[in-house]
Amino acid sequence: MSKLSRRQILTFFAGTVGAAALGDKILEGISQIAEAKTTSLNFTPVRLPHPLPIYQQQKNFLPTGRGQGKVLNASADVKLTSYSVIDDVVVPPEYERYVIVSWGDRLFANKDEYVGYNCDYTAFVPINKNQDEGYLWVNHEYVSYPISALLLDADNDLQGLPTAFESVIGWALPATKDIQAEGEFLYNLGGSIIRLARNKSSKRFAVVKDAKNRRIHGLSGLGINSQRTDSYQNITAWGNLSHQKGDQNYLIATGPAATQVFNISADGLGNKIIGTAYNCSGGTTPWGTILTAEENFQNTVGVTEAVKSNGTQTEYTDGSTGKTFGLVGEKYGWIVEIDPADPNFRPRKHTWLGRYHHENITLRAEAGKKLVAYMGDDRRGGHTWKFVSADNVSSPTSKSNSKLWEKGTLYVARYNADGTGRWLPLLLNTVTNPISPTVLSSVEFDALGKVQKEGLLPLPRRNGIAQQTKDGGIFKCDRTNEATALPAYQNKKLSDFYTSQGAVLADAFLAANLIGGTPTARPEDLEVHPRTKEVFIAYTDGAPGSDGYPDSRIFQVAKLNKTANATQQSGGLYKIIEDSADGTGQTFRWQRLAQGGEAGSVSGAGFANVDNLVFDEQANVWGVTDMSTNTHNGFNLGAAAKPTTIDHTISGNVSDFTGVFGNNWLFFIPTSGANAGQVIPFAHGPVRCEMTGPTFVADTLIISVQHPGEDSPINDGTTLSRSIEILDLNGTTFNQTRSVPRGSSWPSNIPAADGGKGQSTGIPRPSVIGIRRKNSVGKFI
Repeated sequence: MSKLSRRQILTFFAGTVGAAALGDKILEGISQIAEAKTTSLNFTPVRLPHPLPIYQQQKNFLPTGRGQGKVLNASADVKLTSYSVIDDVVVPPEYERYVIVSWGDRLFANKDEYVGYNCDYTAFVPINKNQDEGYLWVNHEYVSYPISALLLDADNDLQGLPTAFESVIGWALPATKDIQAEGEFLYNLGGSIIRLARNKSSKRFAVVKDAKNRRIHGLSGLGINSQRTDSYQNITAWGNLSHQKGDQNYLIATGPAATQVFNISADGLGNKIIGTAYNCSGGTTPWGTILTAEENFQNTVGVTEAVKSNGTQTEYTDGSTGKTFGLVGEKYGWIVEIDPADPNFRPRKHTWLGRYHHENITLRAEAGKKLVAYMGDDRRGGHTWKFVSADNVSSPTSKSNSKLWEKGTLYVARYNADGTGRWLPLLLNTVTNPISPTVLSSVEFDALGKVQKEGLLPLPRRNGIAQQTKDGGIFKCDRTNEATALPAYQNKKLSDFYTSQGAVLADAFLAANLIGGTPTARPEDLEVHPRTKEVFIAYTDGAPGSDGYPDSRIFQVAKLNKTANATQQSGGLYKIIEDSADGTGQTFRWQRLAQGGEAGSVSGAGFANVDNLVFDEQANVWGVTDMSTNTHNGFNLGAAAKPTTIDHTISGNVSDFTGVFGNNWLFFIPTSGANAGQVIPFAHGPVRCEMTGPTFVADTLIISVQHPGEDSPINDGTTLSRSIEILDLNGTTFNQTRSVPRGSSWPSNIPAADGGKGQSTGIPRPSVIGIRRKNSVGKFI
């Protein structure tokens, strides 16, 4: 990003339409102001282990301990030859951080119930105008060690080490995996609804007792299994505790899959659905409901993803919780609408929005116009999506707008290499025209003479097509077989592969590949710019994988030569500019602003694996990173924590390079003024965590700290140390001695006044925190 001119940056953030309206003369004036002598920020950027241009221009805060640090002066030389990672949420010295709620907190009428694990997306629905009180929604995405050793393989070197469940929840899980353990894992997914109010003296948010505080989890409504006629009729509980007895809080669905697929589901429950789980990000509607996104539903603590041509699952997957409880796969992987203020609103899965690995949703809701929503499918080779309602929005704040999800059209984005694009409708009569694996992988092949995963393009498997003898699931089309297989998939219609519109939506990922949607670099978040209405997209990682191969003409899929500072593949920040003013048209343009990678690499923005985005009230961009836990600080997972290889002279998939960035962190990109376009670190998270779900509420940023200490021993004081190779800003390498705690104890290790226990080797707990300025003036920044 630092390689762009001020003019390019201002044009990008002002928006193409906005820039045209300003005119060249005015834009040049803004640019000249921005090029003026850099002025100081009103906070001190946090110093991270790797070089960034902002450290040459601004004083910065180097953490030296929990709640401690020193301010470094700006310097032309920003290399740090040593760096010690702190197990805490490190914020600028002008700010404070405190815990609002943590995994295991008992805040509900039923004393057996508790807040779920791995907090993710947050939303705040105010109940007064000054936003001092309201309902917090927080997603619970998945379960991971150290919640329980039952999640580990038998030979994992973490076996036998302390775990967290009994210490936090107060009773022990079984020693071996059984229905109680699997049920408790599903209970820890879904979401929590908690009323918050700002303390009058401290101005911090805290939990308020309310009858509407409640859990919606992976086994909500399990009691309806009693209505079945198959072998699952008696599976209505997973233990003897009150929260483990199946209730009638089932969900329902809207749209074609509700009437064309779920009516033939093997569970015989029709349009009744047990639970919501695997909840990653989401969105908040102007009418006060939450849209929570079901993402990785295909794991062991999950269900079957593969479906047949009629949209129902191929079979139960052995060893999955889906098979244990009779959860049919086609009922998971949707966007779910919930009303936190109304317990009588039965949560519903809106099937017109498609079934895939939903990461998030953002929308345009304008009076008298169609409701438009944008979504991402967070997998390697996943797609970028848009939904347009059939009917118009009345008032954006009217609860009646929920009906608009029930009828419309789902589109998938087709990116062209020339910066244009088209939205392709996912309808039965849409013509099939897959992008060939050879074309998808052409850039990598031309550079390296070989490609990862052979340019994999998954397509629906059908009996009699491409010599297949089974119906349902995936056919792996790639460079080795496309010449003979691809013609059988071309120039047909989706109706030749699916029996109904509902079935198309239940298999949206494969159907999108079939009609020529562009496989992308894992869209983690999409946000509509509050002023320009352009759609900002965080693509987190271009490396191909077992799910597919991103189009290498659009995305950086690998490091394509052995030059030390060659472009890295760590995702990037893109945007879509609709050709239609209301966003309902079928053509668009696209641009890339920032390429992930070290700031010293070609086009490198100075961050990797950008994830959730959010705009503040001044339309500045905030983002968090989602670097894989097994790369943090250059150490792999487990008790051994073996160093990973970071060699800047190699080419290909260089995902381990993210180790140079340290822990996951939160950054700020001003969109106007002297620092416009600069990547400015605002905070970094504890060891092995991910910071997720940033939400602004007046002068406070509410954000989750997910999986601190994931797949590592609970912190016992052991410190890891290594030499790590890093790029300087000039593109040359240097070595840094990096020290980091092997595991986490956050937030147990912070003071009780901030929501911790003051225990330096305590239990790590996923949590939701608040960050605010110590001397607040009513705004966050």
